[in-house]
Amino acid sequence: MQPVAITAAEFAQFQKFIFEAAGITLSDAKKALVTGRLGKRLAAHGLESFGAYFKLIASGQQPQEMQTAVDLLTTNETYFFREIKHFEFMRAQALAARSRPEPYRVWSAASSSGEEAYSMAMVLADCMQTTPWEILGTDISTRMIEGARRGLFSMERGRHIPPEYLRRFCRKGTGNYDGMLLVDRSLRSKVLFRHLNLNAALPQLGLFDLVFLRNVMIYFNQDTKRDVVARVISTLKPGGYFCIGHSESLNDISSAVRMVAPSIYQKPL
Repeated sequence: MQPVAITAAEFAQFQKFIFEAAGITLSDAKKALVTGRLGKRLAAHGLESFGAYFKLIASGQQPQEMQTAVDLLTTNETYFFREIKHFEFMRAQALAARSRPEPYRVWSAASSSGEEAYSMAMVLADCMQTTPWEILGTDISTRMIEGARRGLFSMERGRHIPPEYLRRFCRKGTGNYDGMLLVDRSLRSKVLFRHLNLNAALPQLGLFDLVFLRNVMIYFNQDTKRDVVARVISTLKPGGYFCIGHSESLNDISSAVRMVAPSIYQKPL
């Protein structure tokens, strides 16, 4: 079957849709991505145009299909221990907090399929000893959250896991799961994953010692960046730390935190 082409007007509809749903700005260069990711949904519903598919999700008659479209347009690939310096920094901060009685709380605010949150969990399980700790992983994609909870990944995604962590915290797949790794149940039970849209008012999450919001701001326009960053920083404890992607910047975005190292910021006490 010949792939369905998307017209400029149809693409503009999806640009507006994902901006309103998630604050994400799709450039014209993403037309092939939209066509590739949503094309199978046209086939699943027996539709002959992207315009017809847009009408389906815009009608509100199938809210789950609207969420499916959001999932497909917001999914980004990640891997364990991406940008390792942030995890080294996190370890140092966690060790410094090890003697206190209250839990050390960390938020992976754009956790995608869970590799970032589980990398955090490996670090904290290794260094916190008897000090309690909590990790929250959130994402706008319900499909990503469901996958993250399973904790099953390709070995390729785990290529940067330190060998000692791989041995302690992961199980190697066999048979039908050859080439896969499973995060150990004891670690999975320590990470809470939930669906959350950063482009809307946040629910009550409590305050965090450390928040990662990495490699997502590149998809937002300047105003959306300011709004999202302000919401996320509001959940930081005074003195807490905020990490963004190494290729990102808070210039003209926020003055509520100060840089302490490249891509690492602190909220004043």
